[in-house]
Amino acid sequence: MSPATTPRERETREVAPEQASSDDQPRGAGWTLRVAIAHEWLVRYAGSERCVSQMLEAFPGARLLTTVVETSAVPAALRAAQPSLLQHLPGATRHHEWLLPLMPLAWRLREPVGGVDLVISSSHACANAVRVEPGIPHLCYCHTPMRYAWQFEAERERFPRPLRPLARAGMRWFRRWDRKVAQTVSHFVANSSAVAARIERAYGRHADVIHPPVRTEFFTPGGRREDFFLYVGRFVGYKRPDLVVDAFADLPEHRLLMVGEGPLEPALAARATPNVSFLGTLDDERLRDLYRSARAFVYPVDEDFGIAMAEAQACGTPVIGLDTGGATDIVEDGRTGWLLRGHSPHELHGAVRRAATESLDSAEIASSAQRFSAGRFRQEIRKAAEECIARR
Repeated sequence: MSPATTPRERETREVAPEQASSDDQPRGAGWTLRVAIAHEWLVRYAGSERCVSQMLEAFPGARLLTTVVETSAVPAALRAAQPSLLQHLPGATRHHEWLLPLMPLAWRLREPVGGVDLVISSSHACANAVRVEPGIPHLCYCHTPMRYAWQFEAERERFPRPLRPLARAGMRWFRRWDRKVAQTVSHFVANSSAVAARIERAYGRHADVIHPPVRTEFFTPGGRREDFFLYVGRFVGYKRPDLVVDAFADLPEHRLLMVGEGPLEPALAARATPNVSFLGTLDDERLRDLYRSARAFVYPVDEDFGIAMAEAQACGTPVIGLDTGGATDIVEDGRTGWLLRGHSPHELHGAVRRAATESLDSAEIASSAQRFSAGRFRQEIRKAAEECIARR
């Protein structure tokens, strides 16, 4: 039987073979960064999880830490993630959001990460609380400071009405804790200019901007433009599917296709007019077909970034977005789409009618979206990692 090992020894043995060299290895040609990546939870494969997949490609052999993982819902590369003690709770992956009060503790109970050159947290809640051994830099790729805490009024519909006063009080505590934890991060990277501004307001920290990866090699122009408008997103409050459905009630001459699902779907379907259709969740090929043929993508949402907007543009389709949040990094008003100054139905009516009569250059729109490619993301996150290490 092998002798007992310390947590640090076990951790070092888990590092990929090409990463197990001494800390004082010369960092020249052929040197491989030893990286650990901490991500919130892995229970679906959406925008932030795609960022993690690209990080794993950028840093081969990286360790992956999380709170809970649903192996049936994520690609093979993410199934090897090392979960926390929360993984053993009944229903942990189905109801992970209800475990949010325990997640700060779950990260703090883990052994400090060692045996690496850098720790990267992919954080939109608590992952930036990952413990790191002294002397190891911590780069936080921040999707947003947690919306529950810092934008509670916009997120309150996620909580049952009787629990909202308690949740509001709890989030006041969380903001204090989150601000304190943020000071342990060596350097922040934000996924958009809007998120960089939130990081400055919430944490008093500067953040560089690296936009998340978009599958521009898959989402490409093609097909024939048709006479309908498209919305793609979860049917939850802050994504404003209600505004879009209600606006098209006053635009009976224009068709709207709604792609997605969520708790608001029954109410939306009940009030929708005949020119609005609900298609549910579609596979990638069908979604690409719709992006390619829509007159415009309608998305008046204050997003952290908004990958669906960039996917639509990669297909050459203009975007009707909001003049705030991630859309300001994606949409150039009058060139690759149209930006609304607020959540006014009148504003949205005007933009839809404008999109129905104006033709923007599809090739120019698709070309603009190339700045969000996955290859560009890998290159920029590697550069950020190397600069973070050099600063220590």
